[in-house]
Amino acid sequence: MSCCIEEKTAVAAPVTGRRRFVQLAALASGVSLLSVQLPQAHAAGATEALLLSCMDFRLMDEIDRYMHSRGLRDQYDHVVLAGASLGAVTDKYPAWSKTFWEHLDIAIQLHAIKKVIVLDHRDCGAYKVILGEAHAKTPESETAAHAEQLGKLRRMIKEKYPKLGVETLLMSLDGKVQAVETATS
Repeated sequence: MSCCIEEKTAVAAPVTGRRRFVQLAALASGVSLLSVQLPQAHAAGATEALLLSCMDFRLMDEIDRYMHSRGLRDQYDHVVLAGASLGAVTDKYPAWSKTFWEHLDIAIQLHAIKKVIVLDHRDCGAYKVILGEAHAKTPESETAAHAEQLGKLRRMIKEKYPKLGVETLLMSLDGKVQAVETATS
């Protein structure tokens, strides 16, 4: 183009009417298709249980598999404390107990839970730190130490919430779970 000819830039006229409607409808249908693929969040409503388990990274996958095998996928709240039952009842770390009880209260209020599942595990580092190595000298003494703490927590939960079910369990490092009988089972 020569230096003396002015270039004109085309300015698009605003889209109105039927064309604009079709554009907005296409955009809205795309958004609605995306929302179908996204998981739904459940802010409130009833759920089956509150699970209390230990923070041990070695067992996270096994805990998830166990809960799913029970048909509880998306049907439980999960509180994680070092030592699980021991963490909830120890005087050594009082904030942990407070945290457990506050979470239990919220789970009852928001999700109308029916039971608490307390899942301890073998070879627990928190038990070693809080109770010492002696508790796990034999499988029997380790089970007894867990049964004592699980029983203590069960009694405390039943005292505060008599209608709430409480399950006390012990997981081995291979993911096998056994029910632990406590004094009030």
